[in-house]
Amino acid sequence: MTAILTTSLRLPLHSRGKVRDTYRLSDRELLMVTTDRISAFDVVLPTPIPEKGRVLNQLSLSWFRNTAALVRNHVAPALSIPAAVLSEHPDLEQRSMRVVMAEPIPFECVVRGYISGSGWKDYQRTGSIAGERLPAGLRESDRLPEPIFTPATKATSGHDENISPTELANRIGQELTQTLKRLSLSLYQFAAERALQSGLILADTKFEFGFDGGDVILIDELLTPDSSRYWDAQRYRAGGPQPSFDKQFVRDYLEQIGWNKHPPAPSLPDEVVEGTSARYLEALRRLTIERLQVGSRV
Repeated sequence: MTAILTTSLRLPLHSRGKVRDTYRLSDRELLMVTTDRISAFDVVLPTPIPEKGRVLNQLSLSWFRNTAALVRNHVAPALSIPAAVLSEHPDLEQRSMRVVMAEPIPFECVVRGYISGSGWKDYQRTGSIAGERLPAGLRESDRLPEPIFTPATKATSGHDENISPTELANRIGQELTQTLKRLSLSLYQFAAERALQSGLILADTKFEFGFDGGDVILIDELLTPDSSRYWDAQRYRAGGPQPSFDKQFVRDYLEQIGWNKHPPAPSLPDEVVEGTSARYLEALRRLTIERLQVGSRV
């Protein structure tokens, strides 16, 4: 199927992010469409990844359904999308979801069960992550004694920044911080156990929350390879970086060619595109609890 970089529907455009184009269905509901765009180092690349949008959307929907008992989410009760809208694009149903319009809480709620990525870099410098002191002598990719809540700013431009729960409480209040921490740790524990049943380690992930009618609800995407770091449990060996099912494959290529991480981004060669698409599809095959259809290859 043709990869989709940008959508254009006969609906008012609400926002266009790095990956998703969001349209207004009504004063209370939005249509979130997941494209095949991919970003790295906070820059959107010019090359789409076939199947990526459908994978991310289908995975999010599956996780939203299966975590609804833990926290309410933004998927609209009237899940179906109007037929007149669906007819505008051949695979819109597979790559979009109808959601309630929530007021976003402008912080990312990161939970880490293993030490990797920016958390590993913080630990090497300070012996802690987001202000939380960790045991000495940890190796890259080691499992932490227990999952930790490490919030981050949600930057509109530039890089997100890890902050401590104390700093988060200073900005949004102690009660809301405790609610976000409790929900995030509960969601991570549930997802990590489910992922392990499929032979995957959920090393870390980020959640986003918002307000709907005064209630805190789960929004955006959920437990996808774009928002989470998944490793193959059988191949896991602590002491260095792990092969993953996210876009690390793309980041590694861009590091290898010496890109300066500033726009414009280079195009990706076919082998990187195909390898990245295959990783997203494999994550979908392993993680979806229901049988979901993505293109003709699943």
